[in-house]
Parts: sequence; C-alpha cells; structure tokens
Amino acid sequence: HACLTAGELILMGSDAPPDWHSTPQGLSVSLHLSDVDEAERIFTALADGGAIEMPLGKTFWAERFGMATDRYGIPWMVNCGPEE
Repeated sequence: HACLTAGELILMGSDAPPDWHSTPQGLSVSLHLSDVDEAERIFTALADGGAIEMPLGKTFWAERFGMATDRYGIPWMVNCGPEE
C-alpha cells in the first residue's frame, strides 16, 4: 500500500489479491525527474526483469526519456527534463 500527496491531490495504490489481478492495459505510469543519474538509476531498476520498449536516451524535449514495462507488467515512462 502507498499514498502519495501533492498539494490537494492524494494518489493511493495497493496490490491486488491473486484472484483479482489483471495486467493493466491502455496506461503508463510517468515519472518526471530533474537529475539524469537518478533517471538512469530508476529506469534500470524498473526494467530489471521486465522489458524495455524505448531505451532511455536524449530526445528533442528531454535529457533522458525511456519506456519500460516492469517485472509485474506495469508500463512506465521515465522523463528527465532538459538541463537549465
């Protein structure tokens, strides 16, 4: 179980019992970071045991962006903003 608070917004999540679990479809969890080293560390950890859809790399909008599905089937997008 987890609870994240951002201003007035509260985002909660929990695992599901095995009988109720299904792989998510049509969504990605997106992380926005400002530190390239941290983005690379997190992306590597998320991809460990999962699959990389788009390797983490420099894009025209970000210092780093990549897409991976973790070992539990959750799709992630990791975005690290441009250097200022």
